[in-house]
Amino acid sequence: MKKHIIAIGGGGFGRNNSSCLIEKYILNLSEDNCPKICFLPTATGDNDSYIVRFYSTFTPLKCIPTHIEFFKRTTDIHNHIMNQDVVFVGGGNTKSMLAIWNEWGMNSILNDAYNNGVIMSGVSAGAICWFTSGITDSWDSKLNILPCLDFIKGTCCPHYDEEPSRIPYVEKILHEKKITNCISIEGGSAMHFIDGKPFKNVSFKNNKNTYNVFLDNKEIVESPFEKIQL
Repeated sequence: MKKHIIAIGGGGFGRNNSSCLIEKYILNLSEDNCPKICFLPTATGDNDSYIVRFYSTFTPLKCIPTHIEFFKRTTDIHNHIMNQDVVFVGGGNTKSMLAIWNEWGMNSILNDAYNNGVIMSGVSAGAICWFTSGITDSWDSKLNILPCLDFIKGTCCPHYDEEPSRIPYVEKILHEKKITNCISIEGGSAMHFIDGKPFKNVSFKNNKNTYNVFLDNKEIVESPFEKIQL
């Protein structure tokens, strides 16, 4: 049984011009003809319009969409998550999301589901949460390194080409030896991991990439992963 994580750097159904290409790619990883997919919009405080966009995107696709809210009466989380084929984590404030998840025991629930073959996926906050640490703008006026769930070893930076502060910050923390390398994902692309190892960059917009960024003789190197263009 393979374990899948798809970390999206930016884009998808959270934006109005979504092509549904990455959403279909994620659903197609399931062996079920009509996979069950659960949306976790925690990082936006369970924003209603984000939940509506999730259903408007996934309902026409061949799947069974549901979601879990933590700011209203909450379902039996363990049973619901373990009964899914796919989990999709939305973007927003990663630090707040992880704090809420910790209170509800979501870390161990998601880990159990992941090890049981449930496909894990998400965008922005939903991309970095799977790593040892992620680069986030969740608080203060600058980027920070945030400890995350550690399903995938290493550090992740989403929105690598979308926000002008991202590339300089990655370079800065590499030079400061705060990290040894960074999986840096552009908007319109996703990094697909199988059993915790990089498989392919999945580009769902024109020629978007994911890089392993590291220092070599004090020089920044951006090494692109092999790409699938949807």
